Amino acid sequence: MPPPAKNFLTPSQVTQLQQALKESEIPHVRERILIILLQNDGKPQHEIAKFLGCSPRTVAYWCMHGDPDNLETLHNKREYEHYRKATPEYIELLLKIVDQEPSDLGYEFGRWTAERLATYLTEQTGIDLSSSQVRRILKRKKYSYIWAKYGLEDKQNPIDRAKFQEKLAQYLTIAQEEPERLQVWFWDESGFSLRVIRRKNWGKKGKRKNVPGQRRCGRVNVMGAIRESDRKRVCFFVKKGNADIFYEQLQQLNELIKQEWVSNVTVLKILLSMGRRLF
Repeated sequence: MPPPAKNFLTPSQVTQLQQALKESEIPHVRERILIILLQNDGKPQHEIAKFLGCSPRTVAYWCMHGDPDNLETLHNKREYEHYRKATPEYIELLLKIVDQEPSDLGYEFGRWTAERLATYLTEQTGIDLSSSQVRRILKRKKYSYIWAKYGLEDKQNPIDRAKFQEKLAQYLTIAQEEPERLQVWFWDESGFSLRVIRRKNWGKKGKRKNVPGQRRCGRVNVMGAIRESDRKRVCFFVKKGNADIFYEQLQQLNELIKQEWVSNVTVLKILLSMGRRLF
């Protein structure tokens, strides 16, 4: 199909395109209007592409499909019907909501996904964005979808914690200088829950959100210890964690340590020379 002749546009069409060129704030729409106007001036497509810095294929497409009587054809389809641009108010509300817990707003789910954020903000603002658009906005604002961590700071007493850290430092010093006199073991418990609680959340880059460390579901419990001096590890699988079982596991750990010390002839001789009782 041969290209249209020079000045194929009517004066009213030229005026309409020039007015739209001045008023449009969308770069790709202005580019498409210029393609039609330059074609109307008799410029060949390769010169138009070179002048605008776009591909010849783009110029050829809009020379064929651009309708000067229907400027909506120069827009992407998503800019109409189901698409609205995010306003500054929308973005401000998005950044406010993503830092809140869903439960604070009456939801039962425990984390925000891009889909849930898009749905909530559509209800609040009437602006219907896709989850991918919400995701792009968050990434531009330096948010990333990362693992959350359990926080127990609200259960800690800062004064007692400081006293404990001071006492622990003294124990570590003694264990390092006189290992035959003292061992320092670190003890903890964990478990494999039947309900997945640890999850990803949207959070500011460089920071992690804290989520409640509550596991009210069946799970396999594990108790274990690690020795500070050589990183030796001991692990016990238990049916449930309570005070009685905790004490039993500590007794087992104590028995293992005593057996290790007794098997060490050097340690045994030192203890006997010091008049220490083994049991």
